[in-house]
Amino acid sequence: MPRQLGDLEDAVMTRVWQWNRPVTVREVLEDLQRERSIAYTTVMTVMDNLHQKGWVRREVAGRAYRYTAVSTRAAYAAALMNEAWSKSDNPAAALVAFFGMMSTDQRAALEDAVRMVRGDRPEVVPEESPLESTQSTAEGLPEAGTEETPEETQEEPVQEVPEEGPQEVAEGADSDPGAGR
Repeated sequence: MPRQLGDLEDAVMTRVWQWNRPVTVREVLEDLQRERSIAYTTVMTVMDNLHQKGWVRREVAGRAYRYTAVSTRAAYAAALMNEAWSKSDNPAAALVAFFGMMSTDQRAALEDAVRMVRGDRPEVVPEESPLESTQSTAEGLPEAGTEETPEETQEEPVQEVPEEGPQEVAEGADSDPGAGR
């Protein structure tokens, strides 16, 4: 299980994760120097430590190394949460307390994550099938004069339904000579 990154390790890894490409010590150094005064050798040591801890892999590029993240920030955060949760003597109480600390946006993200893990799709309402939805909607509509039973619908081709529409429009247009002018 990973331990939490130190402040400087986190600052370096944040850049590696955000840039999502192989980076050099010099690139990280130049970006860090916008926020604080820091030596090249300090950044080099931190990146070497991150390599030894398995957070980054490196490859030789000329006289320098290029470092790439081994996993994502999300995987890192998940590992930290799992480690903290596994240390609890009452995991259910720890989860309840954790959920109580969450913002509305965090709870929504949690609900989305649970749906993804279950394989649910957010736009599907599991309580009612599309067939039930269609039948309950159709029951409240006024009669159109061409109501069919489910058996008739299954026997007739679907293409016949659109043909009735234009005929009704054509008949209505014949009865009102001024229509469409």
